[in-house]
Amino acid sequence: MNIHPLPPSAFKGEGMTSQRARDRLAAILKESGIRDPRVIEVIRNTPRHHFIDQALHSRAYENTALPIGHGQTISQPWVVARMTEALLEHFNGGVPQKVLEIGTGSGYQAVVLAALVGQVFTVERIEELLRQARRRFRQLGLTNVRSRHDDGKLGWPDQAPFDAIILTAAGDAIPSQVLDQLAPGGVLVAPVGSPSSQTLLRIRGDGQGDFIQEELGAVSFVPLLGGIG
Repeated sequence: MNIHPLPPSAFKGEGMTSQRARDRLAAILKESGIRDPRVIEVIRNTPRHHFIDQALHSRAYENTALPIGHGQTISQPWVVARMTEALLEHFNGGVPQKVLEIGTGSGYQAVVLAALVGQVFTVERIEELLRQARRRFRQLGLTNVRSRHDDGKLGWPDQAPFDAIILTAAGDAIPSQVLDQLAPGGVLVAPVGSPSSQTLLRIRGDGQGDFIQEELGAVSFVPLLGGIG
């Protein structure tokens, strides 16, 4: 497995933040159809309680989305696992070296990705959320995550192209400027649709300028907004 382990200091906590709680979550993911053992192992060993308010620590390893302030949420672990798995499947056991994430939020998805890929570039429009996420990246000793405070709909053009792109908020369509930053033969995973009806899409580049689109199932994400805050 190509997994970059977090330091032991990342796993402080007792009770519902214990290894037993993380093991239960990993079992739920497996029972719910997550097949990639790399993804399950990373979710098992990622301290999700670090990404939410202390008052919610007892719920950290439930398979549910939780609020993180500013009208945003930390995604349901199954959704994080499925999006990560859908991205990795494209590489047939290989590892994408450059991954762009639109919507840093709490930083949880970026940390999961960082354990499995070469480097993560993550963009967040809400400055306070990004400040908190950056602190968590430092506390976890991550060296392969770069972050930027900017309008996610613009992507990160001066670091393009990316082997893979993941969006953690849903718009009516994939922003064209983001799609343009996907490397030939790369893969993009994103929710698309209205707040009442969203579908998770996987868009693969065929290496010749065209795209192959797959629907991976119904999901529910916060809206993809432009601008910065």
